[in-house]
Order: sequence, then C-alpha cells, then structure tokens
Amino acid sequence: MQTDIDPRNLIGRKAFDRNGTKIGTIDEIYLDDATGVPEWAAIRTGLFSRDAFVPLEPSKLVEGTLHIPFDRSLIKDAPDFGVGRHLSPEQELQLYHHYGLDGAAPPSFPDRDFGKIAGAEDA
Repeated sequence: MQTDIDPRNLIGRKAFDRNGTKIGTIDEIYLDDATGVPEWAAIRTGLFSRDAFVPLEPSKLVEGTLHIPFDRSLIKDAPDFGVGRHLSPEQELQLYHHYGLDGAAPPSFPDRDFGKIAGAEDA
C-alpha cells in the first residue's frame, strides 16, 4: 500500500473485498512497532458486529476506498483480538497465517556510514 498516506486519513473510509463487495468501514489503523508504517486496519463489518483485522500491505487505496485482495468470508473469519489494544507479535503472526502471508520479520536496515566518529583520527 502507499506509505505516503497519513494513517489518520484512512479512518472512516469504506473497505471492499477482492470482488468489490463492501466489507465495512475502517475503524482503526495499527502501525508496525519497529518502523511506524501502517500495517493493519480494523474494519467495522456491521453496526453490531466486531472489527476484522486486514493487512494493509497487499491492499490498495483506490479513489478513496480500501480494496483488500481477499474474500469477504476470509476477512470476517479473521482472528478477533478486539480493538483499541496493541497487537502482540503472536497475534500478528496468527493474522499473517490466517491470510496466507509470510509473517517473517522484516529485513533489517542496512548499515550506513554517517561520517566520522567523534574523537576518531583520520587513518
């Protein structure tokens, strides 16, 4: 998904499954602990129903709506962890497995040369 979008701007947008069927409305966005990148969305699937967690990475924001490349039934059957709380690494792994996605840890950032170390002499 586009990473230049402010996650707060996703809340309240409509969400649709791979067939164009409306799933619900984005209720909350969950950020990756390490990178701060939006990773999961909680979709309110109905007036009196629970929120379903969906991955943002394979999803697309099209004309102001979120299109999720999974069937509505799979989304509605996602593990329920409640909203308003932090997702643990174990919960995230369960969600990755549910959607058949690779739940491996993201690659580490490459080492970078940021210049000289204070007090170090030139060789």
